[in-house]
Amino acid sequence: MKSFRKELWFHTPTHVAFVKITRQVAECVSESGVKDGLVLANAMHNTASVFINAAESGLHHDHSAGLEKLVPHEPIAQYRHNDTGEDNADAHIRRQVMGREVVSPLPTASLISVRGNRSSTASSMAGGVSGCW
Repeated sequence: MKSFRKELWFHTPTHVAFVKITRQVAECVSESGVKDGLVLANAMHNTASVFINAAESGLHHDHSAGLEKLVPHEPIAQYRHNDTGEDNADAHIRRQVMGREVVSPLPTASLISVRGNRSSTASSMAGGVSGCW
């Protein structure tokens, strides 16, 4: 069985950001030489998420608004985690809602389908270094 691993790092300047990573994942698959199997995109940072959905700004807005209603960022003092001096407890909880990883089957035809209809998206919910995939 052949395997391949590569880390991709993304830096986001805001508390919530969406980064389309479909191209980078497809490049990793191409670089790997794997033609048949599974690709795993995993957000290694515990305040980041990876998901597959439409790459549409209105939907990203809806994700952000829905998460803010479900797990509001402020008041920061409402979260015990933030007693440590951090301000990202909401991002830890939001990651649990959005999920941490995506597994997609190969061959390459699946990536073509992803490119045409959906996108793999990395979502950072804490700002700064959003993690590695």
